[in-house]
Amino acid sequence: MKKTIFALICCSILALNSTLTSAAIRLPAIIGSHMVLQQKSDVNLWGWCGPAEMVTIKTSWDTITYHTKGGSSAKWITKIKTPAAGGPYTITINETTILEDVMIGETWLCSGQSNMEWSGDQGLKQCLEEMPNATNQKIRFFYVQKSTSEFPQENCSGSWKVCSPEEMKHFSAVGYFFGKKLQQDLSVPIGLINSNWGGTAAEVWTPKDEVENNPELSNAAKKIAPLDWWPNLPGLAYNAMINPITNFEIAGAIWYQGESNVPTYASYKQLLSKMIGSWRKAWNKEFPFYYVQIAPFSGYGHNELCALQRETMTKCLSIPKTGMVVISDLVEDIKNIHPINKIDVSARLATIALAETYGKGGLNYKFPIYKAMTKEKDKIRISFENADNGLMAKDKTITEVYISGDDRQFQPAIAKIDGNTLVVWNKAIKDPAAVRFGFTNIAMPNLFNKEGLPVNLFRTDNWDVATSPEKQ
Repeated sequence: MKKTIFALICCSILALNSTLTSAAIRLPAIIGSHMVLQQKSDVNLWGWCGPAEMVTIKTSWDTITYHTKGGSSAKWITKIKTPAAGGPYTITINETTILEDVMIGETWLCSGQSNMEWSGDQGLKQCLEEMPNATNQKIRFFYVQKSTSEFPQENCSGSWKVCSPEEMKHFSAVGYFFGKKLQQDLSVPIGLINSNWGGTAAEVWTPKDEVENNPELSNAAKKIAPLDWWPNLPGLAYNAMINPITNFEIAGAIWYQGESNVPTYASYKQLLSKMIGSWRKAWNKEFPFYYVQIAPFSGYGHNELCALQRETMTKCLSIPKTGMVVISDLVEDIKNIHPINKIDVSARLATIALAETYGKGGLNYKFPIYKAMTKEKDKIRISFENADNGLMAKDKTITEVYISGDDRQFQPAIAKIDGNTLVVWNKAIKDPAAVRFGFTNIAMPNLFNKEGLPVNLFRTDNWDVATSPEKQ
């Protein structure tokens, strides 16, 4: 009788221990019902459990059972294979945790500052008009809640939501319209991870060591003014809003930021290179990174400060697997740092992704960029990349073109299209030395390639530009 009682007690303890252990299974916020997992990939599932606890995972898209167990740090992680796009599916973990309505498709990270963050909550007309059409089971949102940390975090706040008018209203406008175009053109589920914070400089999104161990970047970071509305120290947003999701497989990232780095434009290329490199290292993947060149805006102080930042952003194209969209033609009010046209910005980002990431042919997505100049007596001829079919002006007179001699005094120039080149002159300048195009804070030139994409600003010189404040 005593042996029977003892055996029953032991069984009860084991059963209780098993129940307590199973209850200890936890998942990060980014792993949940309604999520979109990257198609045709080995994706990570991970979380926390008891040390040495067995974790069993089953998916409804195949018959494979995955096994792993918790380590001494009470964490577990394993990879599972995903099929081609489809769903909805379920994922069952230890028979007790069931993730429902899981889709397989393409997932993109949407990050940056306010121009990426802005949504219908800020009264954007395009978002409010889109709301009645924003019910889409094949678009899913994950909004990383704003947070900071001095140390890298393993989890964040947020949850996956199915696209509905109300959820779309709160989500990044650029992110939503980007995702909508991808979903329509690829016919696959799209996951969008929204991790952004208005006003933040790129240093905040870059690991602290990458900034502080680099003298140039460290000095630039010290110039970021502390304010009550957003973090200003290196790594704070990266630690809390990027690091927790780096185990989650993504197709790529889109980035709309740079306004807060205008005062330190000279270091921005190196900074963005460090940031992109650190993200790719954390994800263990050289994913594509497509970004928006900031728009013309009158509030930057010196007349050419914004132009210098946009020039630097153009140089960032030398970073592998990046792409940039020019939006100098999409601004209605140069006094507004937040251009209200987000649909066309998103369409240009999506077109780059469709062409470069997904191999769609016949798309016009490469913006004309300055290539070279040649002197022809009292004229200068400018040639471009991405203008093979020719150039066009949206008025009789080409605007925002200036020419200078060796005195470095730029004067308005006459410019004429000659096939896919631009011929520039000023009758008063007999020996021209340099040309600048659209090279001011507020320039919105009217020169495009035949495909309708605006010519990027440029200067043929590398002369120093004084950046003390002056009137526009």
